[in-house]
Amino acid sequence: MAELARDDRLRQGAGISIAERPARACIDLRGDVTDARFVHAVESVTDLRPPSQGLAAASGLLASLLWLGPDEWLVVSETQASGELCARLRQALRGVHAAVTEVGDARIVYAVAGPNARDVFAKGCPLDLHPRAFRPGQCAQTLLGKVSVLIHQVGQDPAYEVYVARSFADYAWAWLVTAAGEYLDGSEGK
Repeated sequence: MAELARDDRLRQGAGISIAERPARACIDLRGDVTDARFVHAVESVTDLRPPSQGLAAASGLLASLLWLGPDEWLVVSETQASGELCARLRQALRGVHAAVTEVGDARIVYAVAGPNARDVFAKGCPLDLHPRAFRPGQCAQTLLGKVSVLIHQVGQDPAYEVYVARSFADYAWAWLVTAAGEYLDGSEGK
């Protein structure tokens, strides 16, 4: 796997924690969820059925499948090497109309958690994160400030993972820290 998260990317305060997560396998997967061969091949590698509805995510011991569109998912894993997982998916999908593209080096993942997390996001994210509209296990592509991101709610407390293009990582980090400034313990903007 790639390098560990930067030590300087951790901020905590009253009801909020923001941290850069260690690098993980990220693979863009395209295919037809109505094709039984596609579904079986993906399940044989990930132990997960690709979600077929918007906002859906499936998570297990080996990986998570985050719905990006009717025929697209982000396969993420903290336990499997990206190259090996990509090769196994390609092998399983041989002869099936599908595409497998390794994209882990192109993304940074930030963890945002705590009772004030929704308030931080509300300052520049149009997605309704209220528990009646967005719950643990759901994900959606949206904007954070001026950047396209993928938000995955991973916990009830609430806890989120924010996937952002590496080229916008510094902007997204600065945006999150600034938006959380009122809750942080004297470390805003660092």
